[in-house]
Amino acid sequence: MKTFIYTTPDGVAETYTDRKRTWWSLSVLWALYPLVGIGLHAWTGIEAMLLVPIFSSYVVAPVMDWLMGEDESNPPERIVRELEDDRYYRVLTYITVPMHFVSLIAAAWWAGTQDLSWWGYLVLAMTAGMASGLGINTGHELGHKKSKLERWLAKIVLAVPFYGHFWIEHNKGHHRDVATPEDPASARMGESIYKFALREIPGAMKRGWHEEKVRLERKGKSVWSLDNEILQSYLISIALQAGLIIAFGWIMIPFLAIHNVLAWWQLTSANYIEHYGLLREKQDNGRYERCQPHHSWNSNHVYSNLLLFHLERHSDHHAHPTRRYQSLRHFEDLPQLPNGYFGMYLIAYIPWLWYRVMDRRVLELPHIDGDLARVNIDPDRREEIHARYGRPAAEPAAA
Repeated sequence: MKTFIYTTPDGVAETYTDRKRTWWSLSVLWALYPLVGIGLHAWTGIEAMLLVPIFSSYVVAPVMDWLMGEDESNPPERIVRELEDDRYYRVLTYITVPMHFVSLIAAAWWAGTQDLSWWGYLVLAMTAGMASGLGINTGHELGHKKSKLERWLAKIVLAVPFYGHFWIEHNKGHHRDVATPEDPASARMGESIYKFALREIPGAMKRGWHEEKVRLERKGKSVWSLDNEILQSYLISIALQAGLIIAFGWIMIPFLAIHNVLAWWQLTSANYIEHYGLLREKQDNGRYERCQPHHSWNSNHVYSNLLLFHLERHSDHHAHPTRRYQSLRHFEDLPQLPNGYFGMYLIAYIPWLWYRVMDRRVLELPHIDGDLARVNIDPDRREEIHARYGRPAAEPAAA
């Protein structure tokens, strides 16, 4: 354990130790979890063992979050710069990048060389996709940083799920428009995750390409040039996935299609729960207020945060996007999720259950206090939601 020494404002020497320092390596290992199912299948010959990674994600992780609870501790601000300069933390993100390639290649090899049933093949493709969805999270952490190395690593790892437009769209679009009706990656109250996916996936892709086109046009370059950072990532994707088809045959085409869609679905699942129903106030000048911590749903659940490079401390991330994962903070009176992301995904996949769990939580937030005018609502369900929870802001109160 490394100890950081700092001095308090009143001159007292104090120490800080990151108790999770070693445990952050779980985010590296979690990228390899498809290998667990493959290994167990090879060892036992039981095809059902391929289900173990999915069971680990959607049963074990929510239970572990419930058992281990939450950690609301923060590193002292006086050591944050030193903490962020500690190369150990960023090296973990670096070495996670090749782990995502290993997972996909290993899963493709197993699917292409073993006599699997149709459902075993499907489960393996889904597991590979879920793991590559984690690659988008790795790209998310790296893509927010300023160094050329980390940004290139973001483009490289985003090639695994064929989602190279993400870090452009996320940084220049989502962070600008988050928690507004204009953002395709911010879910609206009353909008199911399935309806959201049909808006978010194409909307994010379109916005990413638009932002890159604008950047290149300012430099007098074509969007179809190799200076296009989305195309750079896509070319790696094409080389990787074409290589797998050449190596293992046409059976890879449906495998990779399922893999890609499931990877994208993992990102959609995260985006859905991170800003559901939250709305930034529009000011008199027509601009939205600056993004604040209360414009994102937060989770301090220990287990899933250790698997996701602290992604679930999303409130501080949106307020301070370049802050590294190890120094993200908890704030009081934030929108708090009742479980970690994996547990919340399961709830989101059942819309009526999601509405029952989350809609009241939205309305009970201190900065909303039951005022539907402060909620980002699905326009198609606005009248229904107002009838259930309140009245339109323009409607006068009954005498």
